[in-house]
Amino acid sequence: MDFFGLLEMIGGLALFLYGMEVMGSGLSKASGGRLEQILEKLTSNKMKAVLLGAGVTAVIQSSSATTVMVVGFVNSGIMKLSQAVGIIMGANIGTTATSWILSLSGIEGDSFFVRLLKPTSFSPLFAIVGIAFVMFSKKEQLKNIGNILVGFAVLMFGMETMSGAVKPLAEVPEFTSILTAFSNPILGLLAGAILTAIIQSSSASVGILQALCITGTVSYATAIPIIMGQNIGTCITAMLSSIGASRNAKRAALIHLYFNVMGTALFMVFFYAIHAVVSFTFMEEAANAAGIAVMHTAFNIFATSVLLPFAMILEKLACLTIRDKEGELTEAIKRDGIQILDPRFLSTPGFALEQCRTASIEMAGYAREALFTAMELLVKYNQDQAIRVSQLEDRVDKYEDELGTYLVKLSGKTLSEKDSHTLSFLLHNIGDFERISDHAINIMKAAEEMAEKGLSFSSKATGELAVFTEAVKDIVNTSFLVFQEEDEQLAKKIEPLEEVIDALNVEVKKRHIKRLRKGKCTIEMGFVLSDVTTSYERVADHCSNIAVSLLEIHEDGFETHQYMNTLKAEDNREFTENVKRFQQRYLLP
Repeated sequence: MDFFGLLEMIGGLALFLYGMEVMGSGLSKASGGRLEQILEKLTSNKMKAVLLGAGVTAVIQSSSATTVMVVGFVNSGIMKLSQAVGIIMGANIGTTATSWILSLSGIEGDSFFVRLLKPTSFSPLFAIVGIAFVMFSKKEQLKNIGNILVGFAVLMFGMETMSGAVKPLAEVPEFTSILTAFSNPILGLLAGAILTAIIQSSSASVGILQALCITGTVSYATAIPIIMGQNIGTCITAMLSSIGASRNAKRAALIHLYFNVMGTALFMVFFYAIHAVVSFTFMEEAANAAGIAVMHTAFNIFATSVLLPFAMILEKLACLTIRDKEGELTEAIKRDGIQILDPRFLSTPGFALEQCRTASIEMAGYAREALFTAMELLVKYNQDQAIRVSQLEDRVDKYEDELGTYLVKLSGKTLSEKDSHTLSFLLHNIGDFERISDHAINIMKAAEEMAEKGLSFSSKATGELAVFTEAVKDIVNTSFLVFQEEDEQLAKKIEPLEEVIDALNVEVKKRHIKRLRKGKCTIEMGFVLSDVTTSYERVADHCSNIAVSLLEIHEDGFETHQYMNTLKAEDNREFTENVKRFQQRYLLP
């Protein structure tokens, strides 16, 4: 092989790896995190876990991605270690789908239909359709499909280029002697493991091996141990991802390693023992792409079939390797909801965003609970409940910090248009829910001051505040549903209620001043009442922000002040009628 032949081989390899990356990224975006959500909701049935792991991996074309995802699930407490075992085994079977697709390049025949099955025939069609979708379609899903098709075409073109470049190596005696050395099972295994560990993809390394088969110098005696090594080398990705993770996450990565090492050892002992007795005649024959796919699949099915009944032993072995420290709390007890924001999920942005939505809804729930608990303290003060408000506010603060950081990292990833809208919506609103929890603290402190000084509202003020409280609870509950469901129609009902709450705030303060002049209330209680009603009014403002941000994002942006003026215009019958309805519902006594 001359210098230009080497360049052609390297270029083909680069296109092959890039095509695999583009296709995998397109598949991940097209799924929108749905595949990962299916994995998350997995049952404890191990056979279903194997089938699901195989299916998901076959679709996303990467056992490494599936295994890293599983490590993230275990680390965040979403999945138990026992559930992870089956998925890991299934992922090894699913990754063989790539080798079967690549084996199509070896199809021979002169008939039209046979030639049409060859990648060199249909890849250009995929490329044309894919480019058309990417360049001319406005639908995000069609663009994702276009990327998948283009990625596949680039992958196959790289495979053909690489195969064509290495073909002359058949005439090089040094190359043949190197490959012959790899027919030694130990050397072949090490070569396969090292290559796969470097490129971190068993699918890609198997593809490279299939490309080398075009030279006709790769025998099955050489290919089989390399395939075995490739399955061990792919474990490096999960092992690296488990660094800094929880003990159970590290155990999940170890199970992946133990499964492949044990499966390889058992297969090689079994296979070479039979070969020593029977002497397989095909061992010295030149391997082809389809033969590589068959061996790759046979090994992974064999390993899964043999080791699946002993899944508990693999789990116990991982637990013996990484032991719990004496007196340490179990991870299930320590788990906080914010742990679902695992950095490993960032490699699948659609699913990572879904985790952010889940954590944001939890945060909103804590903020609402803090506010409603603080409101109850105004009626009947309880020290334990006051402490609960402070604890909830601290938790909301933690959620905002973690979510904000995670969402900023996620914004740097490639997201679909819909996911970009959702990310913007979450970033806009976590601050509003955090401020609602701050107002809960203000209300709790007002109740605490009243309890310490033995103060109480007059019966008139108590009745007015009760109506005001119900109105604020209504707008907070509605905003929570708007945030949770991203319901645009419900969002349009928040601003009329916010208008009524503003009026209630003014009227309650006005009535207090009248009572103050008549000597029916004190200035000190006036300050407390003002603090409470101001917090109520500002909570409603934050609820308005949540509704407006949803409408703004889903309507591709608008000028907020202009929108508010339009909304409150005299000829806006729907807004006016909603205001009247809320005024009747929340009439002051």
